[in-house]
Amino acid sequence: MTENLREIVLGVLVAGVAGTVGWLARTYLWRRRLRRRQRFLGLPDNSECVLVVNRDAGTSDWAVARHDVFALLELSALVKDCDAHADIVAHDSAHQGFGDRTEFCVGGPVANRRMAAHLQSLLPGVAVNTEMEPGPDRGAFSIGGERYALENGTAEYVLLARLTAGQAAPGSRPVFLFCGQRSITNQAAARYLARHHEKLARKHGLDGDFCLLLKVVNSQAYGPDVVELVADVTRTATSKAPPTTATRRGRRRGDAGKSQSSASSA
Repeated sequence: MTENLREIVLGVLVAGVAGTVGWLARTYLWRRRLRRRQRFLGLPDNSECVLVVNRDAGTSDWAVARHDVFALLELSALVKDCDAHADIVAHDSAHQGFGDRTEFCVGGPVANRRMAAHLQSLLPGVAVNTEMEPGPDRGAFSIGGERYALENGTAEYVLLARLTAGQAAPGSRPVFLFCGQRSITNQAAARYLARHHEKLARKHGLDGDFCLLLKVVNSQAYGPDVVELVADVTRTATSKAPPTTATRRGRRRGDAGKSQSSASSA
């Protein structure tokens, strides 16, 4: 009887120790994943971030497109998972620099002034056709000599970028850009980040910059769910685009005109 009781007690102790070790291991792994997510998104505990939203280009009043609201919901869930807090700010009211707070900027340069400024300063190699007149080039992206035209409901493109603007100081916060040809592509990019942030952190580093070109396939049937990675355009997008042929010709003509004027004055 004593021997049986000893075996029972030992069994209970072993089970208790094994359960405690397993719980500690799971807690450690969960905390490690949380810290990595927080570092990649720039959202430590109780930190603040800003969600910069555009206006619906189809309305005269200040309003947010339906799919942009869905994109904000996707991003708000990410922020909440990191135990952080978010402020929603209109694109023309966001007056802050880089690195103070993590920024999630949603919308194209036509309806989002903040996005237009980011493209100019952070992604000089990206050109977006902002003409309002209907045409085949409306909303098209030009990156590294390649043109990505908008095909409504069939093939639509969006840029997903994580950028630090060269802020290498510890504790600096990144800027995330969701620049799409339509609002549904902004939602698709936000969902892509929510689903693949761990994979992106492994590939580009917890503090790395990247700019990805995504294609939303047949959104009229599948919504924002079917997304293809077209290319990693980080190097091309963050480098200043070379002058076009027309620009170079104009400069040559200008230089020639200056030379002739100098010769005549001499």
